[in-house]
Parts: sequence; C-alpha cells; structure tokens
Amino acid sequence: MSEGPGAPPASGGDDPKTIRRVIVASSVGTLFEWYDFYLYGALAVFFGGLFFPSGNERAALLASLATFGAGFGVRPLGALVFGRIGDLIGRKYTFLVTIVTMGLSTALIGFLPTYASIGLAAPVLLVTLRLLQGLALGGEYGGAATYVAEHVPDAKRGYYTSFIQTTATLGFFMSLGVIGACRYGLGADAFRAWGWRIPFLGSFLLLGVSLYVRLKMQESPLFARLKQEGKVSKNPLKESFTNPRNLKFVLLALFGATAGQGVVWYTGQFYALTFLQKPLNLDWQLAYTLVALALALGTPFFIVFGRLSDRVGRKRIMMSGLALAALTYVPIFMAISHLANPDGAAQVTSLPLADAAAIVALLWVQMIYVCMVYGPIAAFLVELFPTSIRYTSMSLPYHLGNGWFGGFLPLIATAVTTSQWAHDSFGDGARYTGLIYPIAVCLVSLVIGGLFIRETKDHRIDTPMH
Repeated sequence: MSEGPGAPPASGGDDPKTIRRVIVASSVGTLFEWYDFYLYGALAVFFGGLFFPSGNERAALLASLATFGAGFGVRPLGALVFGRIGDLIGRKYTFLVTIVTMGLSTALIGFLPTYASIGLAAPVLLVTLRLLQGLALGGEYGGAATYVAEHVPDAKRGYYTSFIQTTATLGFFMSLGVIGACRYGLGADAFRAWGWRIPFLGSFLLLGVSLYVRLKMQESPLFARLKQEGKVSKNPLKESFTNPRNLKFVLLALFGATAGQGVVWYTGQFYALTFLQKPLNLDWQLAYTLVALALALGTPFFIVFGRLSDRVGRKRIMMSGLALAALTYVPIFMAISHLANPDGAAQVTSLPLADAAAIVALLWVQMIYVCMVYGPIAAFLVELFPTSIRYTSMSLPYHLGNGWFGGFLPLIATAVTTSQWAHDSFGDGARYTGLIYPIAVCLVSLVIGGLFIRETKDHRIDTPMH
C-alpha cells in the first residue's frame, strides 16, 4: 500500500525535460504501431473483395473481419513473449524488437498479391502477417505504459500515462486520414487496383523514424535499480501466473476492467464505422469523415480523464464509463440510424448539416465513454503489479481484454446482426442486435470491478499491492 506523504518518489523525478522526452519516445513508436495495426481495420470492409473468394458478399466481409480479429487473437501470446523479455532483459530492448516486427509485417502487406492473382495463398499470407502484427502489438502497450509510469512522479501517473492512451486513437485517426487521402486522390478504380498498397508501404518510413527515436531511449529507473540490486525476476511467467495472489490481480484486471474497456473501445470506433457503412449504407467518405471528426473532438479527453483519475481515483471513472455505455448504446445507435439512413436501402453520399452534426455528437459521446474507461487504465494496471513482473503481469489481461473481448467485437457483432435469428426475431431491429455483446461484457466488468477491485491511485509502484 502507499507509504506516508513524506516518502520519496517511487519512480522518476519531476524534471519536465526528462518526462517529456520519455513520453515522446514511448508515444511516437506506439502511435506508429497502432497506425500499422489499424490500417487493416479501417480497410476491413474493402479487403473482403480483394483477398477472399467473390460471389458471397456477407461471407467475404465476415472472413475479412475474422482476419482482422486474428491479429487480436494472438496479442495475448505476444504479451507473454515480449512481457517476459521486458521483465528479464529490459523495457528498451523489447521496444526495439516490437517496433521492427510491426513495421516490417505491415509493410509486407503492401506487397501481397490478391486472391485474383494467387488464389487461397493470398488470405493465408495475409493472416500470417496479421498474426505477426498481433504478436508485436502484444508486447508494445505494456512496455510503453510501464516505461512511462516508471519515470514519472506518483501523484501525476494518471496524467502522464494518459498520453500513451491517446496514441491508439491517434493511430486510428492517422490511418483513416492516410487511407482517405489515397482513396480520394487516386480515385476508386486506381485505389482498388493498386493504391491500397501505399498506406502499408509507408510503414517503412514510419519504422525508420520510430527506430531513430527509440534508440535514444534509456532504461527505466525502476528496472535499472532492480537490475543493479540483482532482484530481476528469474521466471516472470511463473511468478505472474502461478502465484495465487498475483493471479488474482490478473483475473480482476481482466474481468473487472480490461474486458469492458476493450468492448467500449471497439464499439465506439470500429463497430461504429462498420455500422455506418453496413447496414446503414453510408458512402465510405462520409462514414470516415463523421468518425474522424468524433475522434478529433474526443481524443483530448483521454488526458482529461487521466488527470482527473489522479484526483478522484481510477476505479470511479472507469466504472462510470462502463455503466453509461451499457445504458445508452442502444438509444445512441438507434438515433444514428434514424438520422443517417433509417431503411438502409439506397447508398447515402451526403447528409443535411444538422443531421451530420448530430451524428458526430452521438459518435463523440461514445468517444467520451472510451476516454473514461481507457484514459486511467494504464496507471491502474501499472499500480496493480510489482516492478519485477509488471510488464508480463499487466500485458496479458490488457491484451486478453482488448485483443479477445474487444478485437473480435466487429466480427461477433456483425455476425449476430446479419444472422437469420436476428432478422427472424427482430425484423428491422436486427441491426441493433450486435450491441448485445458489448453491453453484456460491460455489465460483467461493471459488477466484478465494482465489487472486487480496490482503488490504486495512491499506491507506490515500487512496493507490492496488498
């Protein structure tokens, strides 16, 4: 538990230059990794016709979304592999390995032949590269959050780690911007023929920038001290998951926080984008614009809620976000449907300004929920686990919650929405049945987190949590 107010700081100091350098070094690489990972997500609907057999549009869309989910499915394995390396060797070295793996696997997608060229080998190669992306991302977030948290003062941990939280949304926003510019600049035919490769090939440039920044990083002070004292964990996996006390914290973090956070995240961004295009049948440019505006307006609130969590606590804010999401998702999506395209028949290429503004506001509300559950979560996870096994222990529940519960949400929700059961049972309301899944997960996390998770904001991260 926390020590008295006169205790020395657990992690880094208050030097603004050092903290700024640490945040920039962590955030730039993490931003580029999220950009790489989200390129496919933003093109998931489009890729169905490129890498999978034609003739069944629904099957191609689901196969494309399943490939997107495959990258998320392997993220927990990446968390174990790279988390172990990070706790054994150090945060900096692991950062370099993950960024190289992510950058190369993303760039290689830009060279892939399509299904029309090589048949079934195309989706096999695509899935392979998605799995490599997922492995790399599985080691990235835990390292970034740990690295920043181990450099900054205890009283401002929520605020400083919230900058890491913005990188995922900024990466998604950046991917939308690059893809949108290419599609608009090249035209539909050229983009479909070869232009879709450009955003992926651009990862070579981003990889070079990321490597340059990360090579200048120093090891975190807490891990360096641990190494100097000879207290580095000899077996982070065993200590993380066979110790009953630590395993309890891992399970609480997963089911009481990250699972709910994951579905709120992917509902507010990816599923909202998919929902606008299918079943509401909005033109891709219009859908991208509406989501991009909501992202731009919502992103600063990661920092707002991260900073607020230093004052009122992580738990209160995260649980409030889960409760609001569960209560309001259905009316929000119903309102979006009413404003955008109630019957979903003809494609919509433009909207009245008032309707478009109202849709952006509704998407922004969902982004606020994302910020509430995601802004404080890095500080919360770091505070749960001891330094010697922190990278491993926090990475697994985070990537299970985000990679499995959240990452498969577009596939699960779309499969439910387009199922015969949904249409037979709900008729025109079938389009909202995909929300059953995120609402149920939010409620589970709300109950478990509300009852069994204790507040962590005053905990010194160089001491064990009790």
